[in-house]
Amino acid sequence: MHQLEIRQWQFTLADEPDAWAKGYDDSGWRAVSVPHDWSIEQPFGEHYSSGTGYLPGGIGWYRAHVSLASIGDIAGKHVRLKFHGVYKNARVWVNGYHVGGRPSGYAEFSFDLTEILSYANSDDLVISVRVEHTDISDSRWYNGSGINRRVVLELHQPVRIAEYGTRFETLSADPAEATVRVTRTLVNGTATAVKVAVRHELRALSSGRSITFETALDLPAGATADSVAIATVLQPELWSDTSPNLYRLTSILSWGSGQSAAYEETVGIRTFRFDAEHGFFINGEPRTLKGVCLHEDAGPFGTAVPSEVWLRRLLALKQLGCNGVRMAHNPHAPELYRLCDALGLFVIDEAFDEWENAKNKWWQGHNVYPPRHQGYARDFHEWGERDLLNMVDAHRNHASIIAWSIGNEIDYPNDPYASAMFEAMTGNNDANKSAKQRAYDPNRPDARRLATISRRLAAIVKGKDPTRPVTVGAAFPELSRYTGFLEPLDLVGYNYKEHLYPADHRKFPGQPIVGSENGHGYPEWRAVVDNAYISGQYLWTGIDYLGETDRWPYHGSRAGLLTLAGFPKHSAQLRRSWWSDEPVAYIATRKRGDEAKNLWSHPIARAWDDIAGGTVDVICFSNGEPRLSCGGAEVPLIHDAAHGYWVAGPLPAAAPLLLETRRGGDVVAHDALGPRGDAVRIEATVWRAPDEATRRYTAAGLADDGVIQVECTLRDAGGEIARNELIVAAEATGAQLLFLESGDLGDNTPYAVRERRSFEGRLIVFVRADGPAALRLRAAGLPELEIPL
Repeated sequence: MHQLEIRQWQFTLADEPDAWAKGYDDSGWRAVSVPHDWSIEQPFGEHYSSGTGYLPGGIGWYRAHVSLASIGDIAGKHVRLKFHGVYKNARVWVNGYHVGGRPSGYAEFSFDLTEILSYANSDDLVISVRVEHTDISDSRWYNGSGINRRVVLELHQPVRIAEYGTRFETLSADPAEATVRVTRTLVNGTATAVKVAVRHELRALSSGRSITFETALDLPAGATADSVAIATVLQPELWSDTSPNLYRLTSILSWGSGQSAAYEETVGIRTFRFDAEHGFFINGEPRTLKGVCLHEDAGPFGTAVPSEVWLRRLLALKQLGCNGVRMAHNPHAPELYRLCDALGLFVIDEAFDEWENAKNKWWQGHNVYPPRHQGYARDFHEWGERDLLNMVDAHRNHASIIAWSIGNEIDYPNDPYASAMFEAMTGNNDANKSAKQRAYDPNRPDARRLATISRRLAAIVKGKDPTRPVTVGAAFPELSRYTGFLEPLDLVGYNYKEHLYPADHRKFPGQPIVGSENGHGYPEWRAVVDNAYISGQYLWTGIDYLGETDRWPYHGSRAGLLTLAGFPKHSAQLRRSWWSDEPVAYIATRKRGDEAKNLWSHPIARAWDDIAGGTVDVICFSNGEPRLSCGGAEVPLIHDAAHGYWVAGPLPAAAPLLLETRRGGDVVAHDALGPRGDAVRIEATVWRAPDEATRRYTAAGLADDGVIQVECTLRDAGGEIARNELIVAAEATGAQLLFLESGDLGDNTPYAVRERRSFEGRLIVFVRADGPAALRLRAAGLPELEIPL
């Protein structure tokens, strides 16, 4: 198979009714590179929807001109145009022919162009795409607008592997031997019967060791049939979170007089299971899931996120001890799954946030009534099954995926489903809800209806892939356990319902439980540690994200361990002390009286001036034996069992602090905190992935988009992060300056502006370059800095 990515498009943010025509003049349109998100390019505005980040939608058109000669010789070939995702309501024309569309903004979709191209009377292939996202309150978070994922042209031989026609399964595996099954669905697009020989090579990406095995089958003219091969792999290199070993599966089809076609897939050999009594196991070894939920935006990139930006973010999460990702609440771009394969992250893939009825969509602040009810629900009955199957088809060969979720909080109380079993219901996110909104209303849809849909969707997934459990993120198991909603599931995900674990485990002993969405507090983590039958937790969230904001001027959610700029927060170091085996020592501060605040609000800082002023407590994070000293004098520490950290006693002086973490009497980690001054210089470092991560990234077939990430820090005279914030301006030579991001969700400076105020002394600059280049940084009162890229 030959593949050509279509990167260069013409774009207009307007509805041009004749832009479908091949001969339409688009010379006045703007040139853009796809993936592209037009919403993130616009200014933030309070008159837009808070739920989707106070950014606009609209109607946009894209047109691409592709030379047929660049595709290759298409005579007698099968040509497929494939979109990895368009948000949303895409309609597609090729050379003036309307070939179809897709309402979903998350599904992959494709079109057979073989016949249309046979009519081509010139070398110019013109693709026109109309994208409509006018209902900007269609989601509870930001989704962007446009062709925000990759577009490719595929050229296949007439005898080929069908789209999504590869299934790789591990039948058994241990360190000595593994048995795998490879199923390739073959299509004979010729007018004659052929005998097809299929030669498979399975090559380990780490060691290069390989095995080969072959099958053959007779394929009648125009027929489709499965070629199935079972092979034994000795001393397999098993995939796991700690050793994410992958294989390259290459299949060569041969037929006729020397004709052939080659296909490749990256796969992993592993076994896993969820045990109702003992939790999760990978390759027979017990493992606690320490996961995070992720939306798919990345600040200034919107939802058109380059692979290397995700790589930096995921590695930062891994350093905190994270080993899992829940794709909230929709299928994500293909590159993110490949990264999870390469880095060793256990994935729960998720199809829907709503089914046949729309949830509340907040547009003037979180839980500010009245809500709107736009969104996917209007397309669910017509497209839901196809979109669900597409998720499984597109992702089933990823070693990282351990469960399919058919929905998130579909059972959220009174949103809109209700039940006479409860006079009133309160959900996990119901601040500001009136008593009337919590009360049972017989005019609302009956929650028993959800059981019917749950059974149907679970059966669809199991019919497509019986090797993985089906789950949901349940919002109200107090009711859903008794309506039948959870009965067809192999794994039950609980969102914020840790207090129900013991009783529900006793009442329903046959169903494994996982925390599918959890708060950041220590009790939520202890609910996993103290109960062997709980497989783990997935925090809400791993990274701050656009949308779902409580009020203007904030344009995103602050629930992440990392900021929107990808920097770990102070509270992330507390999580690292719970999750990571690496030694941790970290000093932070907490305002007195804030100890009762949920960590979602991130009441933890590193404020030396406040220590000197006596308005805060010093708190210490450690996963060993901590010892704190102040100016050389030891300070007593009291373990706060409710919060999982240590609180310092009275400090003898306003002197620098030193925290040591000891194991077996040895100091294994330390951290210092002292006075900080105003900025005197800018420090800038080009971020680079560790060599091992780069090797796995490259071996898995992930390619850079040429994006360079420059981490910038304001430093004081002593080399510490400065206490003041400054506006930093950037200018690139020999490169394209893309964006600046500080992580401050209250800073509504448009991303097109080439300067931004720092946040906690830091920001990141994104540049695209393919050769020698430099970046200049300026801030008022500081020396200009120029660094080579």
